[in-house]
Amino acid sequence: MTTEERTGLRRFLDRLTATDSELDARELQRDSAKCGAVPVGGCQRGQVVSVSGRLRTVAYTPRTNLPTLEADLYDGSDVVTLVFLGRRSISGIEPGRQLTARGRMAIRDDRKVIYNPYYELEAPR
Repeated sequence: MTTEERTGLRRFLDRLTATDSELDARELQRDSAKCGAVPVGGCQRGQVVSVSGRLRTVAYTPRTNLPTLEADLYDGSDVVTLVFLGRRSISGIEPGRQLTARGRMAIRDDRKVIYNPYYELEAPR
């Protein structure tokens, strides 16, 4: 058996034994790389980044002086919270939606955060 055949067989067996969440993470990472985004797992505080993935959760957080909409974006490597200050809702920002976000990475409570990112919604699949 050639090296190429062994590699192909190994990939086939990996796909057969992988869980649904592992397969989903791999697909998200491939899609993210195709659009030129960087993996969230490799982002550092202070970097201006472009990340792409699927929104897992979207929550409105009423604050006394500033309403906030927070959305967790998962790209297969890690999660970043997109924080939209002064917003109660944004059309199209909903769980399950694919999007690309650009902004400066920050850390809040040991979590990766991008405040008021530029974003582009992808067509629903």
